[in-house]
Order: sequence, then C-alpha cells, then structure tokens
Amino acid sequence: MAQQSNVREVLQYIPQFRGKTFLVLIEAGLLPEPAIAETLLDLAVLEDLGVKLVLAVLGGDLKDLYDWTLECEIMSARVLKPITDPGAVKDTLDILARGQSVVIDASSTSPLAPAVVDFAKGIGVTKVIALLEEALLINGAPAHAIRAADALALTEQTDGPGVELLHAAAEACNRGIPRVHVLNGRRQGVLVDELFSNEGVGTMIHADSYRIIRPLREEDIPELLGMIGRSVRRTKLVARTYEDLQSKINDFRVMTIDDNVVGCVALHEYREEDTAEVACLYVKQAHEGRGYGVELVRHAEDMARERKIPRVFALTNRAADFFSTRLGYSAATVEDLPEKRREQFEASGRDSLVFSLELD
Repeated sequence: MAQQSNVREVLQYIPQFRGKTFLVLIEAGLLPEPAIAETLLDLAVLEDLGVKLVLAVLGGDLKDLYDWTLECEIMSARVLKPITDPGAVKDTLDILARGQSVVIDASSTSPLAPAVVDFAKGIGVTKVIALLEEALLINGAPAHAIRAADALALTEQTDGPGVELLHAAAEACNRGIPRVHVLNGRRQGVLVDELFSNEGVGTMIHADSYRIIRPLREEDIPELLGMIGRSVRRTKLVARTYEDLQSKINDFRVMTIDDNVVGCVALHEYREEDTAEVACLYVKQAHEGRGYGVELVRHAEDMARERKIPRVFALTNRAADFFSTRLGYSAATVEDLPEKRREQFEASGRDSLVFSLELD
C-alpha cells in the first residue's frame, strides 16, 4: 500500500472510482496463491469504496476462486453463463444492480478477445484489468501510458507474445473501452500499486488523452494554491491568493495525469513591450525528474508564438541551470524587464536571476 507521503495521491482516486465498473481478468490457474489472495483482499477494499467489480476467471477452478472471494468477504455472486454467452451481460448487470460483485467464467477465450470486449462494452466498464502470468513489456519494461493510436508503432519494441496482447488492448480501446491495464499478476500488491498512483507499475493502453496540458479551471485553484505553497515557502516567492489566480485565470495552464493536476505554468503578457513572462512553473515533488517542467515551459512558449509575442523571459533563484542548459535561455538583466515588471521585482526584494529567449 502507499507510503504515508502518498496517501493524498491514493485518496484523489476514490471519488473517481466510486460507482464505476471494473472488469478484472485473472489467470487464476497460473498465478501463485499468495498473489491471488492479496489481489482479492485489495478487490474487497475496492468494493468497499463503491467500485462495481466483475471478476472473469481465465483459467483454473472457477469454484475455488469464487470460494476465495467469500473468504475475503467480497459480496460476490456467480454468473452461470460463460462470458462468451450473450445472455451473460444481462445476468451480470442484474447482479451488479443488487450491489454485489460478479464472478464469471472466461476460460473459453483469450484475454481481450473480441467476445471479452463485447461483454465489457455491454456492462459499461471504465477499466479492463488483466492480471496475467506474463506482463506486457515495451523495451523490456512496463509502459505506463500508451495511446491506442500509438500501439502499432511499438510492435517492434514488444516481445513476441506481447504483440498480440498489445494489438488486442489497442483494439479494445478503439472499440470504446477507456482504459486497459495489463499487469504482472505474479507480483503481490500489483493492483493497488497500479490503480492508486499516477504513474502505475504495469502497462496501460488508453483511448483518450491521459496526460494533457489544459487551461486552468476555477475548480482547480484550491489544488493549485496548495501545490505551489511549498515553493512559495521554500523560495520566498510572492504568495498568491485565490483572487490573484482567479483574476489571471486565462494566463495559467495545468498539466494533468488521469485528470489529476501535477504541474502548472503561467504566461503573463506585456504587450506594450512585445514580451511575456514564463512564470509560476511548478511540478509536484512526486512527479519531478520526468521532463514535465520542460514540457510545461515549451507549452508556454508555444502560447507566446500563437499570440505573436517574439520574446519571453523568466525570473528564478533556484533553476538557473534548468533555464540556461536545458531550455537554452540566455542570461539577461533587470534592465531588460518590462517597466512594470521591473518595478514589481525591485519592490519585492528578491534576488532572482533573469533569463530570456528569442522565439522563432
């Protein structure tokens, strides 16, 4: 389970998952009993959180797994028809409507076969989670987020058995399944580690935009204030209030992963002097070191280009190497700042360095 420092990351998913339907495919006959036991305990927690669970057994003794669900106090009921039977959809929906979880036989088909996708669509799943003996690896490691549209291009980077699974997962997304997670079912705790973290531990194929940069929304402001508060305290940045952000909401962009805000940047324009400031750059501590800061700054630069602004600048007292070495900004002086910004800077008493970039 998550460390104490990651509890907030776990909690942010609870309202997102509540009321959603997850189809969990389990190769029960091939996985070690301790891993299955821990998975079932984690599924019991998901059930308590309000997730609607459908457990499809790909191999092994269906009765054994059903009995295990009862031992773990999962409120399960069996669907007597196999997953390939068209009538299984109605029976499953009837059980879910009663507030119970479902156990169903999927041993006559392969993971993510068309019949499985038909069933998943019929019951309206948010996620298909495959707990398999072998994980789906890209370049020898799990790939956290792959757009379905990009899956075919990764074929050569996937091992032999994984190619078919990768294509099947992408096709499932193309047919309307929002998320397909392929996990190493032999790993204890893999379900929680995958679902309750932004980065995950398995390979996820998704139909929509999983990591995006979008405009700041008013409902994001409390999250943003809490996020940048750490930087304000540590670097003596000027504290911002709710009203400050609200008044300049169109200047801000946030990066989200699975609709959770993990970073931000702002572009403040000085039209009279044909320049703009790249400001309020911040990436959550748990997401540092992944290039998100560079991505956010480049996004701000693209905003400036779209608005025909030829030059951007940034003030920093801790990220000089970041702007100069990684982003190619040149050292500038306080005299190079727009007059209004120079007055604000001098009044603040900060010791920031100034960097600027001429845009193409």
